Amino acid sequence: MYRRLLVLGLAACLTGCLQPRYERPALPVPPAWPENQGAVTGVAADVKWRDFFADRRLQSVIELALANNRDLRIAALNVEKTQALYRVQRAPQFPNVNASLSANDYRLPPSAKIAGVSVPRAVTVEQYTANIGIASWELDFFGRVRSLKQAALQQYLATEQARSAAQISLVAAVANAYLALAADRENLHLAQATLEDQQASYDLIQHARDAGIASDLDLREAQTQVEAARVDIAHYSGLIATDQNALDLLAGTTVKDDLLPSTLGSDETLKDISAGLPSEVLLRRPDILSAEHQLKAAYANIGAARAAFFPQITLTGGGGFLTSHLTDLFSGNSKSWNFSPQVVAPIFDAGLRRASLKATQVDRDLAVAGYEQAIQSAFREVSDSLALRTRLRQQEQAQRALVEASSETYRLSDARYQAGIDSYLSVLVAQRSWYAAQQGLVSVRRARLSNLVTLFKVLGGGA
Repeated sequence: MYRRLLVLGLAACLTGCLQPRYERPALPVPPAWPENQGAVTGVAADVKWRDFFADRRLQSVIELALANNRDLRIAALNVEKTQALYRVQRAPQFPNVNASLSANDYRLPPSAKIAGVSVPRAVTVEQYTANIGIASWELDFFGRVRSLKQAALQQYLATEQARSAAQISLVAAVANAYLALAADRENLHLAQATLEDQQASYDLIQHARDAGIASDLDLREAQTQVEAARVDIAHYSGLIATDQNALDLLAGTTVKDDLLPSTLGSDETLKDISAGLPSEVLLRRPDILSAEHQLKAAYANIGAARAAFFPQITLTGGGGFLTSHLTDLFSGNSKSWNFSPQVVAPIFDAGLRRASLKATQVDRDLAVAGYEQAIQSAFREVSDSLALRTRLRQQEQAQRALVEASSETYRLSDARYQAGIDSYLSVLVAQRSWYAAQQGLVSVRRARLSNLVTLFKVLGGGA
């Protein structure tokens, strides 16, 4: 009794010593972001994408993508595969019990001997067997099977987190494609409105030229604006077509017209979010969690490699019935059993196990480096997004002021031309500046909204 307890205690001790204790590496980044976070409404990981994206049509497009996108479907299937592999790796912890039923008929010729006695004449032998047995069950005293199971579990959890990261990336990609389409459609509306205004101006100048009031130069200058607007209309029409194709690909299906945006919308399209602290945010990002699970799997593989240095104990056995008459197969006198324990102790393998252990230790070091690199990359992504958020807000304010100033300049230039004070060239210059300022505002607004989408993504936005 005491010997058994001693053996079990020693085995438990060895199991705990063989697999190194996991310790999360320290964050290889500063404790705070370099940029001021400003006003906040919630930490990104706690904000669901349905709450962050307030546009109902955008929400519907994202739902289509989550249901039909093939990349996300592949990620989900990878999760199912690793889950099945985990079950495969977990199964050796339990005995593999098999049941068998067999019949064997054979003929012995007169020349045959049974137990050294010659058979006087040909004999037909019948043998029937029913058996339930355990096939090579390893007694996991040193934790090899448990370590392999733990490694498979961490691989499964890593794949699950990778699927979550893929989902967040898909949501962000759909939102950015949606914003690109909205910006190009808004630019198309702006070009069409500009074409209408310039066409009206061209018609007036043409009448004035015919009346001898305006010059051919004024008419040709007005015509350049008309043709420039037509060029922009063709340009943005082509962009809109490619934008819709990109959105359809992300959604995995054709997005209906009633779900497509016409403009960038109001500032309430997306909600503002908080960056929080690096230690709170980065460790909750799915890609960081996936890297950490990979690191834990590497620790478990070290335990399995160390256990290979110790004896491997397996049991094979069973019990059943054996008889020469089928009618007596399950009688009390036909009972049979077998028991075959086996101990395999390593003696010499030319350094194979030692090299395998070294490989798992290097894999652990690689996983640590990969984990730290993932955190540093995430820290930079967040820092860049925070820096752009502040600058883009300032840029949008300045761009709005530029649009207002350009509009007033255009109005005054047109009034001076109508009064005969200036040539049409001043009107042309003012109009081009105003048009470019409006295009610039659309571009800055799209950049600011895209920055919020990126910030939601890099902060590990909620599912």
